Amino acid sequence: MTNPRLMRTQALLGTQAIQNLQNSTVMIVGVGAVGGYALEALARAGVGKLILVDFDCFDETNINRQILALTSTLGQKKIEAAKNRVAEINPNCNVVLEDVFVNSSNVDILLKRGPDYVVDAIDSIKSKCELMAALQKNNIPFVSSMGAALKTDISRVKIAPLSATRNCPMAKVVRQNLKRQGVDITKVMCVFSDEQTNLPDTAIVKTPNKTKNILGSLPTITAVFGLMMAHKVILDLAKGR
Repeated sequence: MTNPRLMRTQALLGTQAIQNLQNSTVMIVGVGAVGGYALEALARAGVGKLILVDFDCFDETNINRQILALTSTLGQKKIEAAKNRVAEINPNCNVVLEDVFVNSSNVDILLKRGPDYVVDAIDSIKSKCELMAALQKNNIPFVSSMGAALKTDISRVKIAPLSATRNCPMAKVVRQNLKRQGVDITKVMCVFSDEQTNLPDTAIVKTPNKTKNILGSLPTITAVFGLMMAHKVILDLAKGR
């Protein structure tokens, strides 16, 4: 019998696609601004197992763009809030939590969890590159998010090989780092914006406790990044790739 929660997805993609999604394991590394929206779509699509990797907790500065950041989740671990969200959407989903900051000492251990597909929504360049290099080495399909900050034009968000990215400072640095590691960047799929922006790199924000520089960002742009990543994962898994 068709699961009523998945009826509309099944009507579009077919019964086999739903079975493929339910039998799939997706790892999401970083469940913040971009990863949170990817999680939302993957859970609603019926992915059977989600491995959520993040070490951070929510604070008020996350609320402007992170779907899991609410007054009720402030101070919570992001992966805990994510697990609770998935349980409300897809209670049959098996959710595994990894409360770690990805680095060279644990990336191989994480990949032994056996993901069929990985969503890379990491902010740290070093961690992002270590993860991407390990994924390609182990022939694990993945899609990576480049920089969503400072962008305002949704129409300029695209998905393409890393080698084809432009006007994205993060992508430029990632390309350079991966080339040094011998990674084939023509086979690294990513979501990026080719919008040329003249906005200042950072804004100075004063809080009661401190003054800090931050990158400006919009909830609409980060949401599009996350949903485009999830869209690729859903269609690839549905087709059995």
